[in-house]
Amino acid sequence: MALVLLAGVGAGVINTIVGSGTLITFPTLVAFGVPPVTATMSNAVGLVPGNITGSFGYRRELAGQGFLVRRFLPASLLGSLVGAYLLLNLPEDTFIAVVPVLLVVALVMVVAQPPLQRWLKARREASGVDEVALDAMSRPRSLAALVTVFACGIYGGYFAAAQGILLIGLLGMLLPLALQRMNALKNVLVLGVNVVSATTYVVVATWGGGTHPIDWTAVGLVAAGSLVGGYLGARIGRRLPSLLLRACIVVLGLVALYTIIGMR
Repeated sequence: MALVLLAGVGAGVINTIVGSGTLITFPTLVAFGVPPVTATMSNAVGLVPGNITGSFGYRRELAGQGFLVRRFLPASLLGSLVGAYLLLNLPEDTFIAVVPVLLVVALVMVVAQPPLQRWLKARREASGVDEVALDAMSRPRSLAALVTVFACGIYGGYFAAAQGILLIGLLGMLLPLALQRMNALKNVLVLGVNVVSATTYVVVATWGGGTHPIDWTAVGLVAAGSLVGGYLGARIGRRLPSLLLRACIVVLGLVALYTIIGMR
């Protein structure tokens, strides 16, 4: 119980700073005998308090992004519903074949984002176009961002691990946002995904005839730990320089990739 609680704290910190805390709590629960689907469902419910405190801790960086939240949050919620449905109906090991590819793409995006954004900015300046406003993005870019958020919502509703890395890596190529402000937006979108998927799992566990149960002891321990971890993560993450934060994203992404490949 102490180790699960500690894993919850670590997951709360990492989810707020980057995203991939599930790769701490999920293996911990499985190691103590919780079945994979039950561990995924229990973990999703338990991490919601940490998502709340992490999002609240980044409220200053979130200022002025109401337009983006209103545009993208519905896509996250809908994607989460699809992902939760897939979790409850597909084989348990399906994600292992897909997640490594997604993580590699996301990490490449994170590394390539600064030079690409500089190139795009230079191109706009050379053509005499001012910096693109958030509420005046081109239709193709806006649509691409919306599809990206929806797809990440599906992934997050299905397994949740490293969805923050995917969001930062992919949206960073599409939105003219500083990394810390992108991180604040990511925390809100991930919160929406986890609330929807957790609610779905609770409903299924309560009225699904016991086919997909939730381990409420695990939920309580992960929730208590992530509540503290989310608060600590906001205090730590919002003070990290962009270069260091990007390095953390890459390192944790590689760890996530190694962990998931090792589950084959």
